[in-house]
Amino acid sequence: MSFKIFNGVKQALSNLDPQEVRDQADHPVRIGLHAADESSYRAMLDFFVPEQVSEARRVQLAPMVVRAGNSERYDIDIYGPGLRTPHDGFGFGLTNPDATVREILARRADLALPLARNICPFRPPVVQRIISKIAKENAVFALATAVPDVVPFLSLPWAIGEFASDTAFITANQMRMGFFIAAASDGPIGYREQKGEIASIFLAAFGWRAIARELVGKIPLGGGLLPKAAIAYAGTRVVGLSMERYYRLGYGFTREERDVAYERALTRGKTVANALLSGFRRQPLGG
Repeated sequence: MSFKIFNGVKQALSNLDPQEVRDQADHPVRIGLHAADESSYRAMLDFFVPEQVSEARRVQLAPMVVRAGNSERYDIDIYGPGLRTPHDGFGFGLTNPDATVREILARRADLALPLARNICPFRPPVVQRIISKIAKENAVFALATAVPDVVPFLSLPWAIGEFASDTAFITANQMRMGFFIAAASDGPIGYREQKGEIASIFLAAFGWRAIARELVGKIPLGGGLLPKAAIAYAGTRVVGLSMERYYRLGYGFTREERDVAYERALTRGKTVANALLSGFRRQPLGG
């Protein structure tokens, strides 16, 4: 079993290129702050470049977050209080600036990774989206390996060919998640650069099936299919949350914290798995 998992993960990893993540994270982005007065400009700048940012980092951000000029063009235009916000711009509310972040991410998802890598307020929501997205992908794949009719509706850009096992796919996808979390957290990206995190994910893969078998009987989902998807979701989510803490604070979950997080994620995974399966069953074949 271990040999099969190893070969399966190796095959899956052949489709992963951390350089693509680096390129996406390093995509240049400029934010223009449109302000009616100096006070509004300072309020916006202090939000996007808070005081805890180092002086060296401020120098790096200086050409990225600037006071907008009339003749210049920006990737994102943000308009402060007292100014009309055009349809392609974003309004900045002094009492709820996080709403501006959410709106930007909703409308400019293509810039989510470079925004998170460079500008602090974007980092937490982007990392959470990465974790949720890939945890859901792994739940989808766990369902797909058990329900053949689901396979035509499985669309993951990096997943090609046949995998030796769902464990191999889930493990490789967790490594992919690690690349994205590192990128969004302004950390180093790559197999060598993240060898500690990757080793932890890979070692956990060998116990994934055993954990799944042990927990299936404890999850009241009514059969083996949904527990499998819920466990895939939960395991991926806990890996992601622990990585998020590692890049934010320098250390991940303790064993006790991981167990608590896993129980919470299983509850959430149950809901996700039920919703996914219901959606697949409603989807007409060939649709």
